[in-house]
Amino acid sequence: MEAEKNSLTTLCYLEQDGKWLMMHRVKKEGDVNRDKWIGVGGHAERYESPEDCLIREVEEETGLRLAGYRFRGIVTFALLGVETQYMCLYTADRWEGELSETCREGVLEWVEKERVPSLNLWAGDLVFFKLLELERPFFSLKLVYDRDVLLECVLDGKPLDYEGFLRGEAAL
Repeated sequence: MEAEKNSLTTLCYLEQDGKWLMMHRVKKEGDVNRDKWIGVGGHAERYESPEDCLIREVEEETGLRLAGYRFRGIVTFALLGVETQYMCLYTADRWEGELSETCREGVLEWVEKERVPSLNLWAGDLVFFKLLELERPFFSLKLVYDRDVLLECVLDGKPLDYEGFLRGEAAL
């Protein structure tokens, strides 16, 4: 059995006035994120650090140059049959430039934080949004999927009661 490939990616949520900058992934054919709402970011290129990748990807996708960002956690995104991604999750609250009107990967939109859970997200994204809301210090989150079905959710090396956590019933 051949081992799945692994890759380093970045994902960033720009925050402004109680909103997250979200991308509705509707433009690329064969996109694993097709029709989902996610942050901005992408795959690290050869010799790039996570920060190099973050700054380049945000600028390519939004036209904005980050001036203030925070590394919030590492998300192991494992989709069965697809390359596992080690996703460095960032938030940003300062940048320079104007938001681009066009993005080759999707449609950019400022979304009220309260509305985000109603969007078509990966199920596990709700966990890291809640961790961000709780101002949880740096975390490691493992999410295993079979297509769109979340099979496993592990926070800092311990299985997480996904449903209980989202309802506020599961202790961290």
